[in-house]
Amino acid sequence: MIAFTAYFDGGCPLCSKEIAHYRRIDKAGAIRWVDITDDGGALAEAGINRTDAMRRIHAKEADGRILIGVPAFVAIWRRLPGYRRLAALVQGLRLVGPLDWGYAHFADWRLSRRCKGGACTLTP
Repeated sequence: MIAFTAYFDGGCPLCSKEIAHYRRIDKAGAIRWVDITDDGGALAEAGINRTDAMRRIHAKEADGRILIGVPAFVAIWRRLPGYRRLAALVQGLRLVGPLDWGYAHFADWRLSRRCKGGACTLTP
């Protein structure tokens, strides 16, 4: 059974490309990948609000902890060959906070563009 789950917005072209890349690398199947545009029930099971999940990438650890934003990416990277060093570097240099700040701004901009003109029912 896969103990780590990553929840992503499959309706975001950039997000989908990045996740497709990670999935190709995840040959061991260490991560359960959930496209929240196809499987909203998985969010409810994890206790994650759909709007929050559309705003930022989320992940769930085996112990039930929910990770949001760059901490979720770091947890993903730790499980992928070729990305483990990046995860260690980001954590070792204490870059999680600054990178998360930048990611939050990008993610808000991305969601506002996606929802522009009433294209989605979320409030950006």
